[in-house]
Order: sequence, then C-alpha cells, then structure tokens
Amino acid sequence: MNKSQKGCDLEKCFLCSNTVPEWREAINLHKQNLRFKKGEVIFSEGQAVTGIYFVYSGTAKVHKKWGNYKELIIRFATDGSILGHRGLGSKMVYGVSATAVEPLVVCFVDIKFFEASLKTNNDLSYKLMVLFAEELDISERKMRDLAHMPVKGRVAQALLSLGEQFGLNKDGCINLELSRQDLAAFAASTYETVFRVIIELTKEDLVTVNGKQIRIIDRKKLAELTTGGF
Repeated sequence: MNKSQKGCDLEKCFLCSNTVPEWREAINLHKQNLRFKKGEVIFSEGQAVTGIYFVYSGTAKVHKKWGNYKELIIRFATDGSILGHRGLGSKMVYGVSATAVEPLVVCFVDIKFFEASLKTNNDLSYKLMVLFAEELDISERKMRDLAHMPVKGRVAQALLSLGEQFGLNKDGCINLELSRQDLAAFAASTYETVFRVIIELTKEDLVTVNGKQIRIIDRKKLAELTTGGF
C-alpha cells in the first residue's frame, strides 16, 4: 500500500456526492489517498474498524470466509463505491474482507470523521441506509441461489452480473479479467466445477473464452439457465 496524490471524483464518490458542498473542505482535510497493488488486502474480516474506504479507481472484491478453505465473493467495488461500512455497529469489526483485483486507488477517512459526516449530512445517512437495504436483498437472493439454483445457473448469473456491472471491452468481452478462482468464489462454487461449466457453456456456444477474457455470445439462453430450480 502506498499513498497517492489523486483527488476525488465529486460526481461518483459515495462520500463526496452525498454531503453538502460546505463539508467537502473537511473531507479534504481528513482523507488519505491510498494505492494498492493487485492482490493486496485492503482490510480483513474480523479486523477492528479503523475507517471507511471509497474507491477512486480500479476494482476490489468484497469477500467472506466460506468453510475452512473457501471464500465467497459478495460483490465487486468499482469507482465511487464504499468499502468497510459493514463493520459499523456495536462490535466495530469488519464483517468481510476487501482485496484489490487490479491496481486500486482509494480514499480513506477514519471512523470518527465518518461518523461525524453521518451526523452532519442527512443525505449521506439516508443513502447508507438504502445501501444496507439493497445489500441485504442481494445477500438473501444469493442464499436462495445457493440453496436452489444449480451450479451452471449460478455461473451463468455470475457472468451476466459481471457483464452488466463492468460492460464490454473493444473485443466484446466482459471488461474485467477475473481468475477462475475468483469466478468460482463469486458463483459460490469450486474452481474445478466452474472450469467444467465454462467448458460446457463454450461447447453450447453461449460464451467464448480467451485466457481470462470471457465473451457472452447468447445472453438470452444464458439468462434462461438462471430461472430453473425455483
């Protein structure tokens, strides 16, 4: 981790875009811009909360321990996203981990300043409450999928979700190079199973694969795989 001189994007940043203009000078005085390398841990599950992070550029995975040796990726955080807020509460420990999946720059503010920001800015408090509600809904749907959706459907859902969030590059591939291990963690499966499913999807002409790049060929048929089992 290194300090960075990059500034904030006032339109995208969850903190800056939801506070009154007069508060931004206080943000400038309290923030630290930090740079993380690919694979570097930003904070770890169970660690005491020291502050909240906001993504300036790059992508981070938010993940949780799943069994003894597995992890479950809950979401991917991109430009403007907030990280570390799940640690708020009586225990004040991070309930998840966050790791850079590509070079990452974040804005960090200590927890006392973030709490003061919540008390001073009604919009920030409201938007954080809405975000918690949305994340709870996503978590409940993910648990339902784990219980009822076949692995092939979960992989299809993961690919569709990544395509929607990150868009496509100039070659028409999902604009995020993700390892099979991370794709498996996002689909709540194992590396071996996801590898087999990707081969099946390729043979069925639903996707094409070139290294870590995946291109969705038939979005409609891929979506149909996510509706079975309910």
